[in-house]
Amino acid sequence: MKTNEHDDDDRLWSVTDVARYLGVSKNTVYYWRSEGLGPRSRRIGKHVRYRREDVIAWVDAQPERVA
Repeated sequence: MKTNEHDDDDRLWSVTDVARYLGVSKNTVYYWRSEGLGPRSRRIGKHVRYRREDVIAWVDAQPERVA
């Protein structure tokens, strides 16, 4: 049972959260953002934030590469 008012799925993700989820460094997430390559993000004050569903949609849209 959740005791907080907001569901965790609605929480905005930080760059650290996105990097951890994707298994990449924070610098990679910042680089992707600066080049327009990564998931959709928004600036809230001085912070960069991501919606969980935007990150998942971005992952789903990436082409599968066979090495």
